[in-house]
Amino acid sequence: MPRRFVRLAVLHVLFVTAVALFLPGAAADAAAQARRITLDDLGSIVKLSDPQISPDGRSIVLLVARTNYDDNRYDSELVLIDVATGAQRILTRDRKHLGQARWSPTGDRIAFLAETMPRPGARAKGDAAKAAEAPAEPTLQIQILPMTGGDAMVLTSAPEAVQQFAWRPDGGAIAYVTQDEPVDRAALKKGEDAFEVGNNDYMATGAARPSHVWLIPAEGGEAKRLTSGTWSLPSNEPPSSPSSPLSWSPDGKSIAIVRQERPHFGDSDRTSVMVLDVASGAVRPLTGRPAFESMPTFSPDGSQIVFWYPRDGDPNQVNEIQIAPAAGGPGKPITRAIDRCVYQSRFLPDGKSIITGGNDGGRVSLWQQPLDGPARRLSLGAVNPAWSFWIDVSVGKGGSLAFVGSEPQHPSELYYMTTTEAAPRRLTAFNDAIAALDLGKVETIEWPGPDGFTENGVVIYPPGFDKTRKYPMALVVHGGPQAASTEAFSAFGQMLAARGLLVFSPNYRGSDNLGNAYQKAIAGDAGDGPGRDVMAGVEAVKAKGFVDPNRLGVSGWSYGGYMTSWLIGHYDVWKAAVSGASVTDLVDQYDLADFNVQERFIFDGKSPYVGDAMAEYRAQSPITYLPKAKAPTLVLSDTGDIRVPVTQSYRLYHALKDNGVETKFVAFPTGGHFPSDPVHGRAVYRHWMDWLADRLGGADATPALPDGLHPSGATPAPAGAAQPSAPGRN
Repeated sequence: MPRRFVRLAVLHVLFVTAVALFLPGAAADAAAQARRITLDDLGSIVKLSDPQISPDGRSIVLLVARTNYDDNRYDSELVLIDVATGAQRILTRDRKHLGQARWSPTGDRIAFLAETMPRPGARAKGDAAKAAEAPAEPTLQIQILPMTGGDAMVLTSAPEAVQQFAWRPDGGAIAYVTQDEPVDRAALKKGEDAFEVGNNDYMATGAARPSHVWLIPAEGGEAKRLTSGTWSLPSNEPPSSPSSPLSWSPDGKSIAIVRQERPHFGDSDRTSVMVLDVASGAVRPLTGRPAFESMPTFSPDGSQIVFWYPRDGDPNQVNEIQIAPAAGGPGKPITRAIDRCVYQSRFLPDGKSIITGGNDGGRVSLWQQPLDGPARRLSLGAVNPAWSFWIDVSVGKGGSLAFVGSEPQHPSELYYMTTTEAAPRRLTAFNDAIAALDLGKVETIEWPGPDGFTENGVVIYPPGFDKTRKYPMALVVHGGPQAASTEAFSAFGQMLAARGLLVFSPNYRGSDNLGNAYQKAIAGDAGDGPGRDVMAGVEAVKAKGFVDPNRLGVSGWSYGGYMTSWLIGHYDVWKAAVSGASVTDLVDQYDLADFNVQERFIFDGKSPYVGDAMAEYRAQSPITYLPKAKAPTLVLSDTGDIRVPVTQSYRLYHALKDNGVETKFVAFPTGGHFPSDPVHGRAVYRHWMDWLADRLGGADATPALPDGLHPSGATPAPAGAAQPSAPGRN
C-alpha cells in the first residue's frame, strides 16, 4: 500500500499451563495461584528497544523504559548486558527522551541522544547572533559516555535538536542531522509569522524547514555544515520506521543519505538515495530514481549499497531490498523470492549477505539473504522479533545477532544468537512477572477467503477456555494496512481475553504477511474486499462452535478504525464497536493528514478534485455507508493527531448520532497518532475494554445448549452463511 497507509498506526495490541500430575485438585490449585492480567498490570510491562552489540561482541547496550504514571512519562535507562552471563549494569539514569545509543568504532565510548539544555559556544562560526536569539529550552543533543568511567559529555548544541547521528568509522567525528533554524526568530516573536502552505498537515503553524547533515569532532569543537538547500533529509513521525539512517563508507570519505525533494511531510514519497562526499559537500545520485528510495547501507568493503524500494516502484506493492554499485548505477532487487514486505537490511560482516525481516504468516521472521542466491529463514522457535515498520536487529562480530522479541505468552525480552544458524537465547527476564500470570492461549488460524486467497488471523482464548461453552467474540483489527496481526505478545489482546472475551485479530488483503499479491489487492479496493476477508474469518471462527453469534464486537485503531467504521456500515451483526483514530472520509485524509496527497496512490495517482475521481474516493469512504450502521459505537481520537486528523472522528460521531445510533466520543488532549504518554495510553485501553466488555458481557461465558440453540431462543446462522450488508460501492 502507499506510504500514507504504511504509516497508519499499527496498534500492537502467557498462557501458563499447570500440569495436573494426576493428583486430584492439582490443576485447580495451580490456577488459583495465578491471576489474570488486568489494566493495572499494563504499567508493569518493561519496554525494551534498540539493542546494539559492542565492537568486541561481548556486550549489548539496550534501551529499557519503565512506566511512571505519577509524572506521566516513561523513565528510560541504558543498560549494558553481558552476553556470556546476562549480567546487567545501568549506564545512565534520569535523562529525558533517551535513545539511539551507538558504540564508538573502538568500543571505548557510547554516544546517545538525550534532552539537554543548550551549551553556549558550541555552535558553528557566524551563529553568535542567532545563539543570542535562541530560546533556552532543552532539546535533543548528542552525549558521549566513556566506558572507562566518568560523566557523559554533551557534544552538540544544535538549536533545533539532533534527529539522528552516526560515528565516522575511525571514531574521530560524528555526522548528525538537524533541522534548519527559522530565518528570523526576532520577526517571529513580533507576530510576523505568516507562512506559505504546501503539502503539510492541517495543524502546521509554520513553514516546513529542511533538515541537513553536520559534522562535529568526537572530542568536541565546532560543527561544520555538510549539506544545505531547499531539499531535506527525511524526518519520519511515529508510527513508522525511523528516519533513514546515515551510513558511512568504510573509508570515512562518503555518507549514504536520502534526499527528499521538499521538506513537507506530504512530499515524503519524493526520496532518492544520494552519496555525500564529506570533503566537498557534493552529493550525487546513486540510481537516479526520483522517488520511493530509502534506508541505504554501505557494504563492509564499500563497493555496494543496499536500500529499500517498493517492488517495481509501486508503493502499493511490497517493500524490497535492492542493491547498486556505490559508484552509481541501476538497483536490482535481491529479496523478491522471499515475497514478503521486508523492513531491514543489515550486512553480515563478510559482506556476502544481509539480514532482513518482516511479517510472515502468523509470525515475524528473519531471513539471511545472500546478495546473489536464495534466502534462508532463520529458526527462531516461538520468538517474534519486535516489529514496527522496522526490525530492530543488531549484527555483531562474527555474525552474531541481537534483537528484542516476544513470545505469544511472554512480553519483550532481549534475545541473542551466536550465528545465524544458532537458536535464539533469551538474555533478560524483565517481564517474567507478566509471563507468570494466567494468560490466554494464542493460536493462528487459516481460512479460505474470497477471491481465491488463503487468509489467516490470530485468536487469543480466555484463560480457562472451555470449547464446550459459547463465548462473546471481540475483533481487534490491525492498522496499516501494510502490517499484520501475529502471535507476538499483545498486552491489549490478553487484557481483553482476561475479561472473558474471545479475541480475534484477522488479517485482510493489504496486510503484509502473505505476499505481494495479497498486499497489492487492497489498491483501489480499500474497504469492500478487506471487509469480505474479515467476515470470512469471522465465519471461520464461528464454525468452531464456541462463538456466541449474538455477541460479536468489532474494534480497531487507525486503519483498524477505518475497517471498524466500514464493517458497521455494511454488516448488521455487531453488538458493539470501538473505532479509534478512524479514517472515515478519504477526501479529508487527502486534504488534512500529514501524508495528505499521497492518498492518491490507492486511486491510481488521481486527485479527488480531478475528473470523476471524487466518486471513487466517496465510494471507498466509510462515511458514505454509516447511515446503515446500528452498532453501539465508541469513537476515540487524539486531538493533536496529524496522521488521522480528529476531524475524521467528528464526522463519524455525527453520522452515527444523527441517525439514532448509541454513540460516545472520547477525545484525548494530546498529540500523536496514539498517545505517547502512559496516562493517556492507559485511558484509551480502559475506555476501549469497558465499552466492549459491558456490551458483550465478557466476564461470563454462555453455556452451549443442545441442537445448536442459543439461550435467547434464536437459532444461529449456519457457519459460512452470508451476512447482510449495506449496498456495495459504485
